[in-house]
Amino acid sequence: MTDATDRPPAPPVPDPPVPASAADLTRWQAVWRQLPLLAGLVALWVFLWDHVDVLTVTTGVVLAVAVTRAFYLPPVLLSGRFNPWRGLVLGLWMMCDVAVASVQVATRAVWPGWKPMNAIIAVQLLTRSDLVTTLTAEAITVVPGTVVVDIDRERGLLYLHALGTRTEADIDEARRHVLATEERIVLAIGTHEQAQAVRAARRHRRETGHPITAVRPDPGELAEREDDA
Repeated sequence: MTDATDRPPAPPVPDPPVPASAADLTRWQAVWRQLPLLAGLVALWVFLWDHVDVLTVTTGVVLAVAVTRAFYLPPVLLSGRFNPWRGLVLGLWMMCDVAVASVQVATRAVWPGWKPMNAIIAVQLLTRSDLVTTLTAEAITVVPGTVVVDIDRERGLLYLHALGTRTEADIDEARRHVLATEERIVLAIGTHEQAQAVRAARRHRRETGHPITAVRPDPGELAEREDDA
């Protein structure tokens, strides 16, 4: 096993861009950013009623606006960017991961003499977006064999329970899987700045063989999170 002192030092990581908060956006920009969320809530309301007419859609719109405005929660501001090709790649990779992991877990469950060796692994994400963090945690959890048990929101850390981690190579593979999932999510729906950051991290991993772990938190976002608390 390679000693940590023999690894090449990670290059300095630039400060992450300050994310746009609700106060920095105009009223129409905030509405545009939240339009997909409102559309999803209206669609859920229509599915619950199992009937499409003017009254159902109208009440769905009214309730969606009321829910997003009345409840005291941090506003979910989407990036306003969606790459259809990257979204398709993300969906195909998710289906492939679920299928392969299901076969692996099922095989281990019936394999004679197999003794499970599990671990709680901390993974440093590259972004500070609450939306990307949540989607990454959900994507990791739906894959059999891994489940996110805790999230350090301020430092962007995911703690996941991984099945079948007997060696350091297995742990590194679990971390690479989480970072690859985050990368695909960012390239599909993240901002241009986030996409540039994950591309730079990917180039660094290919050149050095090690992920960037020294990511500094964004002071602006931390201050906003303290205000929300």
